[in-house]
Amino acid sequence: MTEEEKKELKIPAHVAIILDGNGRWAKKRGLPRNMGHVEGCKVVEQTVEDAARLGIQYLTVYGFSTENWKRSAEEVGALMQLFRYYMKRLLKVAKKNDVRVIMIGERSRFDDDIIEGLNRLESETKDNKRMTFTIAVNYGSRDEITRAVRRMMADCRDGKLSPEDVTEDLISSYLDTRLLPDPDLLIRTSGEQRLSNYLLWQLAYTEFYFTDIYWPDFNKEELEKAIRKYNDRDRRFGGV
Repeated sequence: MTEEEKKELKIPAHVAIILDGNGRWAKKRGLPRNMGHVEGCKVVEQTVEDAARLGIQYLTVYGFSTENWKRSAEEVGALMQLFRYYMKRLLKVAKKNDVRVIMIGERSRFDDDIIEGLNRLESETKDNKRMTFTIAVNYGSRDEITRAVRRMMADCRDGKLSPEDVTEDLISSYLDTRLLPDPDLLIRTSGEQRLSNYLLWQLAYTEFYFTDIYWPDFNKEELEKAIRKYNDRDRRFGGV
């Protein structure tokens, strides 16, 4: 995309992505599933750089869902090792590109060293301003909403909140994404066309873009194609 094209197109402020198809990408090539995840992590790194250069202000990706724990112990173990390795690489990428990193989801289930790595990513990039990169780890939208309701009920019990105070904005303030605007564009790779328990509250007025490309084959050209399709949409937010 040339600078002239960037000026003509409206770049979505917030892009959310469901990174799907790593395992199928590997199977298609006769490789172990873990190799698909390895390649997928490399694409995440590049996508962070590409999104920042395009002027996207917020990028949020579905890294590991609450349902992913149901996969084989071997695959989950391999994914945890990948987390350990790529958290260090991501820190370098974030610092190089002035990107702030935020994690959403329930991280307490991870091993202590992974939690420490996630905390370090957030603390060492908190002052970066070019783009906010959010990774959903051990995240499920129903779990997020459930945790939010529990906190709201606790605040009601403690007299900090009354039922009359509850508004959409208040509910949003209890969600993991309270620091983020709602996504303008959702991209899902691999041909699947469902949300898979991802940002159910936040995607109420988001434009969806589905592509048959497996995540390890996703690149800057595919991201630009999604943005062009986004520009073709008539976003009316329920209006006439």
